[in-house]
Amino acid sequence: QVQLVESGGGLVQAGGSLRLSCAASGTIFRFNVMGWYRQAPGKQRELVATITTGGSTNYADSVKGRFTISRENTKNTAYLQMNSLKPEDTCVYYCNARAINNGRDYWGPGTQVTVSS
Repeated sequence: QVQLVESGGGLVQAGGSLRLSCAASGTIFRFNVMGWYRQAPGKQRELVATITTGGSTNYADSVKGRFTISRENTKNTAYLQMNSLKPEDTCVYYCNARAINNGRDYWGPGTQVTVSS
């Protein structure tokens, strides 16, 4: 069984920075893609950024130039460096990982990020 746990969320003033981490535990699979998603109250979950084992990245237009995704493949760990945070970035952020062996998506329970004006 695979478990993902996010950490690093919190309260920050607009313009500040936070670094989120996603750690895997339990039965560890190799993940071809890891990513970060976010969801605000009353909104659909949306993609923030993804990264492949080869290091290819994809970002939502709303975070390009401000957020940076990275990973350590041997540890199945992902990070999200968030700079120049805006109040509209206030969301629960979720880690996602897609296993190479079965193509299944795994999700963490989420971590709250709140950006004040």
